[in-house]
Amino acid sequence: MLKPCLVALLPLLALAQPAAAQMENFKTGPVFEEFGATAPVQMDEPVAKDALFQIAFDVKDAAKPGKLNRTFESAARFINMHVAGGVPEENIHLAIVVHGGASFDLTNQEFFAAHKDGKENASAAAIAQLQKHGVEFHLCGQSAAAHGISNTDLLPDVKMSLSAMTAHAMLQQHGFTLNPF
Repeated sequence: MLKPCLVALLPLLALAQPAAAQMENFKTGPVFEEFGATAPVQMDEPVAKDALFQIAFDVKDAAKPGKLNRTFESAARFINMHVAGGVPEENIHLAIVVHGGASFDLTNQEFFAAHKDGKENASAAAIAQLQKHGVEFHLCGQSAAAHGISNTDLLPDVKMSLSAMTAHAMLQQHGFTLNPF
């Protein structure tokens, strides 16, 4: 009785192994060594070495407990892969607009722990590293108000915006495009 089930699962197991094995190709660096892993790619359309990026990321989903917020990781991956591809780091300007449940990911440890059952804000150290490399963080003031977050509850250098919509509109006026991922 179990034998037909095992036979049916074999193709799925075979597919899972190569995918897992391929993850070994992902490495961190050259900018962020602790997060932001990328894989080398043989490109048909290379990125111009003088490319200029001004990109806004939008994040509403909070990080999973004990994990770095996925969008913050994506921003680090963007920087790592483009610098590795030859784009000067000074040509990469990123802004992350945070709203909804992700608002807590931008709060200091005391506030975070008070609202998240004493847990640690696992995104705080990465935010500080991203900021050292010029990444801006904008918090939706409307989401902050809804969650009881004040400016004094924020991590250093996080900017409080009137709203996420306002932050995106202002960033677009300054030449930023919206990353759809």
